[in-house]
Amino acid sequence: MAIRPFQLDEDDVAMQRRINDMLDWGLLLAVIGLIGIGLTSIYSAAYGLGSDAIFRRQIMYAIVGIAGGVGLFFLPERWIHDLAYPLYFFGILLLAAVLTPLGHVVNGQRCWIQIGSFSFQPSELAKITTLIAVARYTNRKGFSIRAIRDLLWVAVLFLLPVGLIMMQPDTGSATVFFAMALGVFLWSGGDLFVIYSLVAIPFVAIASLYGLLFDNLLWFAAISALFCLGTYLFRRSLTATVLACLVVVGIGFAVQPAFNKLETYQKKRLITLFEPERNPRGEGYHVIQSILAVGSGGVTGKGFLKGTQTQLRYIPEQWTDFIFCVPTEEFGFFGGLVVITLLGFVAVRSAGIAASAKSSFSSIIAIGFASLLLFHTMVNIGMAVGLFPVMGIPLPFLSAGGTALIANVALVGLLLNFYRQRRRRAA
Repeated sequence: MAIRPFQLDEDDVAMQRRINDMLDWGLLLAVIGLIGIGLTSIYSAAYGLGSDAIFRRQIMYAIVGIAGGVGLFFLPERWIHDLAYPLYFFGILLLAAVLTPLGHVVNGQRCWIQIGSFSFQPSELAKITTLIAVARYTNRKGFSIRAIRDLLWVAVLFLLPVGLIMMQPDTGSATVFFAMALGVFLWSGGDLFVIYSLVAIPFVAIASLYGLLFDNLLWFAAISALFCLGTYLFRRSLTATVLACLVVVGIGFAVQPAFNKLETYQKKRLITLFEPERNPRGEGYHVIQSILAVGSGGVTGKGFLKGTQTQLRYIPEQWTDFIFCVPTEEFGFFGGLVVITLLGFVAVRSAGIAASAKSSFSSIIAIGFASLLLFHTMVNIGMAVGLFPVMGIPLPFLSAGGTALIANVALVGLLLNFYRQRRRRAA
């Protein structure tokens, strides 16, 4: 008797199409891949030092994040919209609670709330609640980012958590809010002249800092002049052009008094950015060892659990902020390339969901997450290779830490929800 070949009937095909239509499989699989790489890297980085406990704890965080993501995937967008402001104020209350005796000090920073053996970082949750609140405000009828009133309210929503975070102090987390704000401002149709001026500020400030530390103002003068010349390309009024130049260059001159007010450890981190060799056994130690780990992996790496810098503990607590060193040392250039590609893909897919979203609310959340992801990736990897100062910014989905992983995975569930709703509406 002849055996009939396996064939899907029309109902099976239709069901498969509906499933594919509901899920952004590329985004989902990329996030699963990143979590898997993170768990593998954490196990390796902590191998022999209680790796099982750290590894199991990270698996638990991933499960909680996935559970939260599944819940947000099915939650009606209207509910999220209505809860936006209450969630925002709840996030603000948690940030304020950090400054009370509930706050827990780690490495000189009061960034955590600890209740018994449970601890979490409110700033990670505040990134999400702030983004949702801003998204709700931009969804108002008649909203325009170029209107002074709307621009000021959006700025207040971002600056309130930033102020509380700076009181901890946690400069690294505070900078993430500015990155999200820039992404929202650009996506909402903000003035390109203003965006150009905002982007120029960190470059001018870094050049000014370099001149301050090494008594060489050439780079500061050159970059300031280049910025001022660039303003003429926008052909704005003379008043606006001169005002922009004065503000940006003035911020450059304000770097010195601002630097003098920083804590000692913050000054050392900035000095390490330009010259880690100046203090090889202190602030520069992590950076030097991290650069060695990334470079020593070569093209194909040394193999799983065979990384010299990792297994000999040259980088303390490598499973946190310097987790990127593990896949690059053990799997070389290709390992690092896979991580960067997957993170970039998640950011691009998030922007794609923002572009296809049917409401400003879902669009702003998606583009805000893409901005957050790109900034975290750029700064964290920049820290690992000595291009950015050590700011305590984790690598999304990879670094050990419960609050960030739970928040990011849950937010991916929310983006998948927007993708599903977009498909239904388009049908």
